Amino acid sequence: MKTVKSPFQFPGGVHPRYHKDLTEEEPIAELPTPATLAISMSQHLGAPAKCLVKVGDHVDKGQLIGEKNGFISANVHASASGTVKAIEKRSGPTGMMADAVILTTDPDASPESITAMPPLDWEKASREELLARVEAAGICGMGGAGFPTSVKLNPPPDKHCEFLILNGAECEPYLTADCRMMTEHADRIRIGVETMRRILGGPTVRIAIENNKPGAIAAMEKAFANVSGDVEIVVLPTLYPQGSEKHQIYATVGRVVPDGALPIAVGCVVENVGTAAAIADAVDRGLPLIRRVTTVTGDGIAEPKNVRAPIGTSYADLAAFCGGERGNVRKVISGGPMMGFTVPGLDIATTKTTSGLLFLTDASVFQYSSNPCIGCGRCLRACPMGLDPSAISCAVEAGDVADAEARGVMNCIECGACSFGCPAYRSITHFCRRAKISIRARLAAEKAKAAKKG
Repeated sequence: MKTVKSPFQFPGGVHPRYHKDLTEEEPIAELPTPATLAISMSQHLGAPAKCLVKVGDHVDKGQLIGEKNGFISANVHASASGTVKAIEKRSGPTGMMADAVILTTDPDASPESITAMPPLDWEKASREELLARVEAAGICGMGGAGFPTSVKLNPPPDKHCEFLILNGAECEPYLTADCRMMTEHADRIRIGVETMRRILGGPTVRIAIENNKPGAIAAMEKAFANVSGDVEIVVLPTLYPQGSEKHQIYATVGRVVPDGALPIAVGCVVENVGTAAAIADAVDRGLPLIRRVTTVTGDGIAEPKNVRAPIGTSYADLAAFCGGERGNVRKVISGGPMMGFTVPGLDIATTKTTSGLLFLTDASVFQYSSNPCIGCGRCLRACPMGLDPSAISCAVEAGDVADAEARGVMNCIECGACSFGCPAYRSITHFCRRAKISIRARLAAEKAKAAKKG
């Protein structure tokens, strides 16, 4: 195993202020089980899980309470022991409503007591056994959209994984959950990587980490020191959005994912470091994915921390564990400031993809008015996808979604780099998102119409 510098750099990108110093040296803190949890059936990409419990049921920690309901779906487990108080629609950070199991937790339950699966030896278990375990544990991508991991690790027969890329870039400002996972649990991440290598047939491994995380790099070097096969830690320059899947593939192995294609089209599979650790827990400890590390930070929280909490923990409980709000909090963001979502309150609960919770005071945010495009070209230089964000946003603003589609808006990754650099404060990313929603709705309607005719 060796450590190398990234040989490639994608065009575009920006350099926001990172503010990672607030929590990058904060060890992961364990949040005690809250009195109430709200466990969503839709905390992954794809179809919501089918709820398996009813009001009044007692469930054990680790018990399956939501069964995957389709090819792109994931199991959901109870993250604590307790009684089902209600099953109701709850809003997620994006505003989408989904069924959630409201659990009144058992205060007398032992924290160590959990319904676990039989441990597996990753070196001896078959590929099929390991893949089934990842699926049973309900593991999904923990760094982005939450794509079910068992699907990603099982490419079609005509596709072969040549490179397994481990995403440890964590390029979003403020967030340090992945950094702490690498620093504190590099050994668990290695077991997860070894398991994925076995499932995927022994691909080359590239571990991508930005150069602003020297402690994490050192910990990963130590954990992978005696690893066999072609494994490298690739140190990336600090540049947003370095953690984007397609751009990380280019930065590490120089391959370009075609428009509309998945990474496996160029022989790559990308997984987050947190996902790798969750795979290790599922395999050699038999644990389903029922907790995760979330960075709670910003100038509006009293004690910024990296918190490991049961999935379904309310944002209010996270904030209270970190000393509560301080100052005049003007904005709360689920995720990071570039790609996260502003939330209206703290009654929203964490999911498998909740990487951060950001509290900002009036010292960090300001009111602005969006103005017409001045044609400066900054958004063009910032866009890592090579699009013309100015023209796309103007088209959407004029109601011409067809023009936005012709200009490639569906290739937008919604990273926010264009909006970040716009001196006219135009909400370019939101215009792109609006267009994509409209286009997807049209395509779905056309598909339904064609199916009805057929």
